[in-house]
Amino acid sequence: MLLDYPLLSPGDQMGRDEFLGRWYQMPGLKFAELIEGAVYMSPLSLRQANRDNLIPGLLFSYAAHVPDCQPLTNATSLMTPTSVPQPDASLRWVREVGGRSRVDDELMAGVPELAVEICLSSRSYDLGPKRLLYQSAGVPEYLAIILENQQIEWRVQEQVGRYRLLKPHKDGTLRSRIFPGLWLDIDAYWRNDRAALLATVERGLAAESKS
Repeated sequence: MLLDYPLLSPGDQMGRDEFLGRWYQMPGLKFAELIEGAVYMSPLSLRQANRDNLIPGLLFSYAAHVPDCQPLTNATSLMTPTSVPQPDASLRWVREVGGRSRVDDELMAGVPELAVEICLSSRSYDLGPKRLLYQSAGVPEYLAIILENQQIEWRVQEQVGRYRLLKPHKDGTLRSRIFPGLWLDIDAYWRNDRAALLATVERGLAAESKS
């Protein structure tokens, strides 16, 4: 039985259970997150929504060829006792092959292996509090696409609690360390060239199959 909580408002301070109680009472709410005890809510612009579709398509294409990984879009995650983020996209290994997340009452609990944020109106906290959350919670890879200045930052966690930026390969691709063959063509992304993005993933998978 749900408690009768007040509705969510940006800037509210609360714990995870109260956040979920309020969230369940707002079934029409699409974007709300709890980051280290603070509520964040932001509208999705048309520009951001258009770019949001590229990465999920890329992840779904990759997962179609790779067993035991699952792509998710805007999946609410029970990440820590004080944080319930909603990555724009994520990719996870299933538990049977050592994945770090699980399904808990129809929500993802734990951390995905890759979290993705498309940053525009949410840039200040995607690159601030949310990046720090993903880092401290142990998300192995964090891909931030910054629309304002056409910049892509792919971070990998090689030490506990510390990210480092991946450098593009000489062919202009960024390549996951966790998901073999998951390559992102930087120029194709900014050209909105879906065919080239998918071709790059196929090239990455082919290269991994030969290694």
